[in-house]
Amino acid sequence: MSLWVFGYGSLLWNPGFDVAEQAVAKLHGWHRSFCMSSIHHRGTEDHPGLVLALDAAENACCNGLALRVKPGTEDAALAELRERELVSSAYLERELPVTLQDGREITAVTYVIDPHHVQYIHLDLEEQARVISTAVGGRGPNTEYLYNTAAHLAELGIKDAELDWLSARVRDLTA
Repeated sequence: MSLWVFGYGSLLWNPGFDVAEQAVAKLHGWHRSFCMSSIHHRGTEDHPGLVLALDAAENACCNGLALRVKPGTEDAALAELRERELVSSAYLERELPVTLQDGREITAVTYVIDPHHVQYIHLDLEEQARVISTAVGGRGPNTEYLYNTAAHLAELGIKDAELDWLSARVRDLTA
Protein backbone atom coordinates (compact mmCIF):
# COMPACT_ATOMS: atom_id res chain seq x y z
CA MET A 1 0.00 0.00 0.00
CA SER A 2 1.44 3.37 -1.04
CA LEU A 3 1.64 6.29 1.35
CA TRP A 4 0.49 9.57 -0.19
CA VAL A 5 0.70 13.02 1.39
CA PHE A 6 -1.34 16.04 0.23
CA GLY A 7 0.71 19.24 0.02
CA TYR A 8 -0.84 22.69 -0.23
CA GLY A 9 1.78 24.94 1.45
CA SER A 10 5.43 24.33 2.28
CA LEU A 11 5.16 20.63 1.39
CA LEU A 12 4.97 21.80 -2.24
CA TRP A 13 8.56 23.02 -2.14
CA ASN A 14 10.00 21.32 0.93
CA PRO A 15 8.42 17.92 1.53
CA GLY A 16 11.19 16.73 3.86
CA PHE A 17 10.96 13.12 2.63
CA ASP A 18 11.89 11.12 -0.48
CA VAL A 19 9.17 11.46 -3.12
CA ALA A 20 8.61 8.58 -5.54
CA GLU A 21 5.80 10.27 -7.52
CA GLN A 22 3.95 13.54 -7.49
CA ALA A 23 0.77 14.70 -9.18
CA VAL A 24 -1.41 17.79 -9.11
CA ALA A 25 -4.42 16.86 -7.02
CA LYS A 26 -7.74 18.14 -5.73
CA LEU A 27 -9.19 17.88 -2.24
CA HIS A 28 -12.90 18.63 -1.83
CA GLY A 29 -14.47 20.20 1.26
CA TRP A 30 -11.39 22.21 2.28
CA HIS A 31 -9.75 25.48 1.28
CA ARG A 32 -6.20 26.79 1.68
CA SER A 33 -6.06 29.73 4.09
CA PHE A 34 -3.60 31.68 6.23
CA CYS A 35 -5.70 30.73 9.25
CA MET A 36 -2.99 29.40 11.55
CA SER A 37 -0.93 31.63 13.78
CA SER A 38 2.69 30.45 13.63
CA ILE A 39 4.66 30.62 16.86
CA HIS A 40 7.42 28.17 15.86
CA HIS A 41 8.32 27.96 12.17
CA ARG A 42 7.39 31.40 10.76
CA GLY A 43 6.92 33.50 13.88
CA THR A 44 7.40 33.47 17.64
CA GLU A 45 5.10 33.63 20.64
CA ASP A 46 5.94 37.34 20.98
CA HIS A 47 5.52 38.05 17.24
CA PRO A 48 3.41 35.32 15.60
CA GLY A 49 3.47 34.81 11.87
CA LEU A 50 0.91 33.07 9.69
CA VAL A 51 1.03 29.75 7.89
CA LEU A 52 -1.39 28.03 5.60
CA ALA A 53 -3.82 25.43 6.80
CA LEU A 54 -6.77 23.64 5.32
CA ASP A 55 -10.01 25.03 6.69
CA ALA A 56 -13.20 23.02 6.20
CA ALA A 57 -15.88 24.66 4.07
CA GLU A 58 -18.89 23.37 2.21
CA ASN A 59 -18.41 23.30 -1.57
CA ALA A 60 -14.74 24.30 -1.17
CA CYS A 61 -11.94 22.73 -3.14
CA CYS A 62 -8.18 22.95 -2.69
CA ASN A 63 -5.78 22.25 -5.53
CA GLY A 64 -2.38 21.06 -4.41
CA LEU A 65 0.15 18.31 -4.90
CA ALA A 66 -0.15 14.65 -3.97
CA LEU A 67 3.23 13.22 -3.04
CA ARG A 68 3.81 9.47 -2.94
CA VAL A 69 6.44 8.56 -0.37
CA LYS A 70 9.34 6.45 -1.65
CA PRO A 71 8.57 2.81 -0.80
CA GLY A 72 10.47 1.58 2.24
CA THR A 73 10.69 5.06 3.80
CA GLU A 74 7.09 5.44 4.93
CA ASP A 75 7.75 5.18 8.68
CA ALA A 76 10.60 7.70 8.57
CA ALA A 77 8.55 10.07 6.40
CA LEU A 78 5.57 9.96 8.77
CA ALA A 79 7.82 10.51 11.78
CA GLU A 80 9.40 13.56 10.11
CA LEU A 81 6.01 14.94 9.06
CA ARG A 82 4.57 14.51 12.53
CA GLU A 83 7.54 16.22 14.15
CA ARG A 84 7.23 19.12 11.72
CA GLU A 85 3.47 19.51 11.34
CA LEU A 86 2.22 18.53 14.80
CA VAL A 87 4.69 20.69 16.76
CA SER A 88 1.89 22.64 18.48
CA SER A 89 -1.15 20.41 17.88
CA ALA A 90 -2.86 23.10 15.80
CA TYR A 91 -2.91 20.73 12.82
CA LEU A 92 -4.86 17.50 12.84
CA GLU A 93 -3.57 14.56 10.81
CA ARG A 94 -6.29 13.09 8.60
CA GLU A 95 -6.47 10.53 5.81
CA LEU A 96 -8.65 12.15 3.16
CA PRO A 97 -9.78 11.23 -0.35
CA VAL A 98 -7.89 13.12 -3.06
CA THR A 99 -8.37 13.09 -6.84
CA LEU A 100 -5.22 13.16 -8.94
CA GLN A 101 -5.12 15.13 -12.17
CA ASP A 102 -5.11 11.87 -14.17
CA GLY A 103 -8.38 10.82 -12.49
CA ARG A 104 -7.00 8.35 -9.95
CA GLU A 105 -8.63 8.45 -6.52
CA ILE A 106 -6.24 8.01 -3.61
CA THR A 107 -6.21 8.51 0.14
CA ALA A 108 -3.60 10.97 1.38
CA VAL A 109 -2.27 11.96 4.78
CA THR A 110 -3.37 15.57 5.08
CA TYR A 111 -2.79 18.18 7.76
CA VAL A 112 -5.86 20.32 8.50
CA ILE A 113 -6.46 23.04 11.07
CA ASP A 114 -8.11 22.27 14.39
CA PRO A 115 -10.80 24.98 14.49
CA HIS A 116 -10.85 24.77 18.29
CA HIS A 117 -7.13 25.39 18.73
CA VAL A 118 -5.87 28.74 20.08
CA GLN A 119 -3.71 29.20 16.94
CA TYR A 120 -6.76 29.14 14.64
CA ILE A 121 -7.26 32.70 13.44
CA HIS A 122 -9.17 34.64 10.80
CA LEU A 123 -7.77 37.95 9.58
CA ASP A 124 -8.70 39.97 6.53
CA LEU A 125 -6.19 39.93 3.68
CA GLU A 126 -4.68 43.33 4.53
CA GLU A 127 -3.98 42.25 8.11
CA GLN A 128 -2.54 38.95 6.86
CA ALA A 129 -0.16 40.93 4.63
CA ARG A 130 0.94 43.09 7.57
CA VAL A 131 1.64 40.06 9.77
CA ILE A 132 3.48 38.13 7.04
CA SER A 133 5.60 41.14 6.08
CA THR A 134 7.32 41.32 9.49
CA ALA A 135 7.24 37.87 11.13
CA VAL A 136 10.28 35.59 11.39
CA GLY A 137 10.46 32.16 13.04
CA GLY A 138 12.71 29.15 13.42
CA ARG A 139 12.48 28.24 9.73
CA GLY A 140 12.96 31.80 8.49
CA PRO A 141 10.96 34.82 7.37
CA ASN A 142 7.23 34.53 6.89
CA THR A 143 7.68 36.30 3.54
CA GLU A 144 9.83 33.42 2.28
CA TYR A 145 7.06 30.94 3.12
CA LEU A 146 4.49 33.03 1.23
CA TYR A 147 6.68 33.69 -1.82
CA ASN A 148 7.86 30.06 -2.14
CA THR A 149 4.34 28.70 -1.85
CA ALA A 150 2.90 31.16 -4.38
CA ALA A 151 5.76 30.51 -6.83
CA HIS A 152 5.40 26.74 -6.63
CA LEU A 153 1.64 26.90 -7.08
CA ALA A 154 2.21 29.03 -10.20
CA GLU A 155 4.80 26.54 -11.52
CA LEU A 156 2.22 23.78 -11.11
CA GLY A 157 -0.39 25.84 -12.96
CA ILE A 158 -2.53 26.20 -9.83
CA LYS A 159 -4.27 29.55 -9.51
CA ASP A 160 -4.73 31.05 -6.06
CA ALA A 161 -5.96 34.64 -6.25
CA GLU A 162 -5.55 35.29 -2.50
CA LEU A 163 -1.92 34.15 -2.44
CA ASP A 164 -1.19 36.21 -5.57
CA TRP A 165 -2.73 39.30 -3.95
CA LEU A 166 -0.89 38.67 -0.69
CA SER A 167 2.44 38.23 -2.49
CA ALA A 168 2.03 41.54 -4.31
CA ARG A 169 0.86 43.37 -1.18
CA VAL A 170 3.66 41.98 1.01
CA ARG A 171 6.21 43.01 -1.63
CA ASP A 172 4.77 46.55 -1.47
CA LEU A 173 4.92 46.57 2.33
CA THR A 174 8.53 45.37 2.43
CA ALA A 175 9.83 47.55 -0.40
